[in-house]
Amino acid sequence: MSPTSNQPPQPDLPARTIPQLVDWAAQRFGPAVFLEEDDTRISFDAFARQARQVAGALLAHGVQPGDRVALWAPNIVEWVLAAIGAQCAGAVLVTLNTRYKGSEAAYILRQSRAKLLFSIGNFLDSDYPALLRDESLPDLATLVILRGESGARWAPKTLSWEQFIEEGQRTSARDIETRMASLDGNAISDILFTSGTTGNPKGVMTSHEQNLRAFTYFSDIVGLCAGDRYLVINPFFHSFGYKAGILACLLKGVTLLPHAVFNAGDILARIARDRISVLPGPPTLFQSLLAHPDLDQYDISSLKRATTGAAAIPVEMIRQMKSRLGFETVITAYGLTESCGLVSMCRREDSAEIIATTSGRAIPGIELRCADPQGNEVPRGEAGEIVVRGFNVMQGYFENDAATRDTIDSDGWLHTGDIGVMDEQGNLRITDRLKDMFITGGFNCYPAEIEKIMAGMSGVAMCAVIGVPEARMGEVAMAFVVLKPGFTLSETEVIGWCREHMANFKVPRHVRFVSALPLNASGKVLKTELKKLASN
Repeated sequence: MSPTSNQPPQPDLPARTIPQLVDWAAQRFGPAVFLEEDDTRISFDAFARQARQVAGALLAHGVQPGDRVALWAPNIVEWVLAAIGAQCAGAVLVTLNTRYKGSEAAYILRQSRAKLLFSIGNFLDSDYPALLRDESLPDLATLVILRGESGARWAPKTLSWEQFIEEGQRTSARDIETRMASLDGNAISDILFTSGTTGNPKGVMTSHEQNLRAFTYFSDIVGLCAGDRYLVINPFFHSFGYKAGILACLLKGVTLLPHAVFNAGDILARIARDRISVLPGPPTLFQSLLAHPDLDQYDISSLKRATTGAAAIPVEMIRQMKSRLGFETVITAYGLTESCGLVSMCRREDSAEIIATTSGRAIPGIELRCADPQGNEVPRGEAGEIVVRGFNVMQGYFENDAATRDTIDSDGWLHTGDIGVMDEQGNLRITDRLKDMFITGGFNCYPAEIEKIMAGMSGVAMCAVIGVPEARMGEVAMAFVVLKPGFTLSETEVIGWCREHMANFKVPRHVRFVSALPLNASGKVLKTELKKLASN
């Protein structure tokens, strides 16, 4: 049986690089609004001019093609300008999760050797740059504060956004155009760091053209079109917020409205006020909207298109998204950072059952199958590891050839570590994970990473983390802790310590103290036994 594959002609890409896309969108959509936040309105042609200003400022700071430029900020207009401006300068974008603590962000900045960091002075009561004050960042030469004030002045050069843009005036328009034109579609556009079973995040490299190709397919399948108004709640630091959000809007002439903090009431108000037509998000977002006591008091008649995924979805939720929220199109999808964020999608004509219970079929141009441990495709209806091959497979992990070889085999198949079942029509159902990763509210959580951080807590001799079911978030972390002799800790103390040392979505919601962890003959923790303990 051959793997699921769609091999139509390649999509008619308007551009092979993101800088080319910016210019094409300016010519195609011109005065139409691309970015909108509060009183700020930036048209497609104005965005092209402002992205060039950012590129010019980066050139003035000595940024060369391939240099890494990092972004640590919530969904705001400046994030989009900084990210796309960096790519216009030939830089490689490195994104940082806004929930990271200083040490987590510093690790990625060091690993990527980022030369410049864009950040924000204050968000959710955190002064992000200040969190890095005591970290060693030998390669970081410049800190640019996008908004607000920061008490941090540790970088060799610290500038406000306005000062940074002003410095770009030293760069000639000819130099900016030359730099933008020097890129080709195979150039690396971004490095998004993803964690793994080793506990250390790895940098996933993808190129300009493969991202544009993937999200041209995405935009076509969802049905995005000029005039749509797209509320981007998915964080820009994630492939879905950045690629299915920013890039998709540029590709289709859609107005992008960034949204920084999730609150169901605020989102309902924005849908009504801003006439939102496109609303992607994890299932928890739509469940929260449907459960809101004042839902019927808001005018949400503008809603047309939604995409979701990353967790099991009740069929009834899909039905209610159409009947109560008014969506004409609801599509579920599956992807991972190593696949540009996209592997499979349902289609608009699919039934509610297919949309809820599967992640659809392979996007055009890639091969997808479920395989046994030897790499052979299993019969339809049987479980196997999900593997994918094609244009969307990453270029590799940044400066980590060994991990790349472990993930992409000699025949070019990307091994996802996820277990799935494929039906006769090629619809993929995710059933389990080879790795221990679980998903909390749309965020991937890796037990090895959480365990590594918790090992630094005084009094902890050993710990093991698993995901356990939770109604609202899908799954949450549960930690099994073995204490050192003479130490006493409470569940509250452990959770409090974790909140100070890791992003909130990683923090265990449950802690159980045990005298020993269940181990196999080779000393490996038996997570299956822990899952049994958790259910008791």
